[in-house]
Amino acid sequence: MKKFANTLIVAAALLCGCHQTGPEKPDNPVDEVRDIETYVTTGDNTMQFSAIGRDFAEGLNMSPELTVKLRPETRYQEFDGFGAAITGAAAFNLTRMPADRREKLLKETFSVNEGMGYSYIRVPIGGSDFNARGAVDYTCCDTKGIENFALTVEETDYIIPIIKQILEINPNVKVLGSPWSCPIWMKVDDPKKKNPYGSWVGGYLNPDYFQDYGTYFVKWIQAFEAAGIHINAVTVQNEPLNWGNSMSLYMPWDQERDFIKVGLGPKLREAGLQTKIIVFDHNYNYDNKGDQQQYPLHIYKDAEAAAYIDGAAYHSYGGNESELENIHSQAPDKNLYFTEQSIGTWNYHSFGQSLMSEMEHVCLGTVTRWCKAVIVWNYMLDDNGGPHGGPGACATCYGAVDVSSKDYVTLTKRSHFFVIGHLSKAFKAGSTRIGLGKLPTNVLGCAAENLDGTYGLVLQNKNSQSVEMVIDDGTHHFNITLPAESVTSAIWKK
Repeated sequence: MKKFANTLIVAAALLCGCHQTGPEKPDNPVDEVRDIETYVTTGDNTMQFSAIGRDFAEGLNMSPELTVKLRPETRYQEFDGFGAAITGAAAFNLTRMPADRREKLLKETFSVNEGMGYSYIRVPIGGSDFNARGAVDYTCCDTKGIENFALTVEETDYIIPIIKQILEINPNVKVLGSPWSCPIWMKVDDPKKKNPYGSWVGGYLNPDYFQDYGTYFVKWIQAFEAAGIHINAVTVQNEPLNWGNSMSLYMPWDQERDFIKVGLGPKLREAGLQTKIIVFDHNYNYDNKGDQQQYPLHIYKDAEAAAYIDGAAYHSYGGNESELENIHSQAPDKNLYFTEQSIGTWNYHSFGQSLMSEMEHVCLGTVTRWCKAVIVWNYMLDDNGGPHGGPGACATCYGAVDVSSKDYVTLTKRSHFFVIGHLSKAFKAGSTRIGLGKLPTNVLGCAAENLDGTYGLVLQNKNSQSVEMVIDDGTHHFNITLPAESVTSAIWKK
């Protein structure tokens, strides 16, 4: 049962920065065929997604006290995928790169066989706080009248070409769309008074335009479909409780419920679109607004609205991922997604610190609490954190990958790049999370059964020293050493 030679060869060649030094050196040259492929990233940066081949152990397992067992009979949610956002800013930076360098990076990120296998991307519906044109805020219908809908240069010159290049590398990548604001002409200062609201920041959606705004979503989805890009899902509003973003729209749960019932749901159905509707798309703590607590559950109580809804999405800028379990326990028939977390000068103190924090809370902390997908924020920004919007936009954010604005060649790969890579490499789209036995102290993990007949396993060692383990799937077992403060992904045939 000697496998995975080609994958290890290509991965070692493509994944730049895959140092073969550090706490645990590879136990084989990567051109040998082995039973298990593993990838290791250490907090001290000496190993960055380094490929290490391993063999199944022969004979009986003589270390039961060190053994962690997979429990495939215990099954949880199906995974849709893992990835990052292709904002206008990310697409702009990618288009500035030399074509060969861009192709290499995108293969490293999205290719299933030659790279990490990212499988989900998030795209703004219209503008966001990270546009290709910086502080130029916009939607796809800024002239009043839904008949004036049209894609802009942001989509046609930047976002769509990049997504199409990604889909050439991995045709199975899913796309999630999220709006930051409706067109200004649809905004009012109060849903009842309905006075015009002339700002990109804040405001409410005028209920008189529920159907037109539903049509806006339909036209956007159809325009991307016409360009060869299938939209798997949309969220109703990015951060609906955030009034102060550079582009924003305040949408409390009762208005989101009514818009889904009157506008979005019926319009998608009339157009014959199967695009999933995902509600909320904001923080675990509901921005501490008392009347907005458990936002999705209020919407689900309305049977008419709930019939259109696939589930709810969360961000982690406030509160704790334990809220995912709370929501799942009360609405187990609805799905959960994690759709945004950014890194920047305020929380990225070192590569190792962020690697440990993001893997624990953004990745393993969400997938072990029923999330079907994990998507972080900007895939790429430049070394000035841009291009970004005006007041209210983040001016101190990092991308999963940062590129030098001096040459558009020099890259800095940050923790987000690797933590999502570890998930997407081990857990293919369509895989199912399975049970995992008790782990050693300060070791976190998640296991899944992939559709291709492999098991995937992601382990995080939070300890300041290495940890030895035996992994047993009921048919095979193998020894593995987790370096101090590291993340390891493992994949093997059942």
